[in-house]
Amino acid sequence: MSSACRQTILNMQGVAFSYTEGSPFVRDLGLNVCEGEFIGLLGANGSGKSTILKLGSGILKPSTGSVSLWGKPLRSYANKDRAKLISYLPQTIDITVPFTVAEVVGMGMYPYDISPSMTKEEALTLVGLEEKRDTNLNDLSGGEQRRVFIAMTLLQGAGLLLLDEPLANLDIKYQIEIVRLLRQLNKERNISVVMALHDINLALQFEKVILIQPGSILGVGSPEVILTEERIRHAFGVDVKIIRHPGGKAYISYESNFSQPIQERGAPGSG
Repeated sequence: MSSACRQTILNMQGVAFSYTEGSPFVRDLGLNVCEGEFIGLLGANGSGKSTILKLGSGILKPSTGSVSLWGKPLRSYANKDRAKLISYLPQTIDITVPFTVAEVVGMGMYPYDISPSMTKEEALTLVGLEEKRDTNLNDLSGGEQRRVFIAMTLLQGAGLLLLDEPLANLDIKYQIEIVRLLRQLNKERNISVVMALHDINLALQFEKVILIQPGSILGVGSPEVILTEERIRHAFGVDVKIIRHPGGKAYISYESNFSQPIQERGAPGSG
């Protein structure tokens, strides 16, 4: 990813949103998503990650401020036209009807009156599930199911993916598989990705992070710059130590919190 923004895809300016009247949950939010970016949206549970993604996808409407997609007001797009440009994948999708993998992926054709440029077979191949196209969705592992829904969004053809914690409740193997897949799609197909997550070390794998505290942004930029010990403590309410190897790679340790008496620690998400 270039440090310069080649083209702004999604822009939010002065956005506010309230679930309860008179009690704003998101306040004066401003951010850009540029073409080709691979972004981790990082924050504690309940800090507003899902709300920000829903505002960016048009599911929620801001009480004040503006949201634009490719330079046009997000609300000016017809639903099908917006779906061709931006795809939102919620954290949980409850499908109990016995659809096959191919049938679920085919739902990504919703915005189109004619067949999109990508076929179901191509989307399934990209996520490594071509041999399971006729398998019932409920017979797949959790990681495979997430890949099915990613294939569905690929068939949808959007250049921007907004993913709400797609790694939640997955074993580390499947977390790695999905991050590698999304990075590959970002590099090879120039698909911009914004992924909500709360794993601090995983955020180090992203080229850019947006670190939030409840309702507002703490910092935007490279993980090396934004994920400081102070900001992480502010966002998550825990003390951490950033440990750097001689080669420059870093990981974040929070072991000290296990030895502290409970009364000495701040409440998670406080501050």
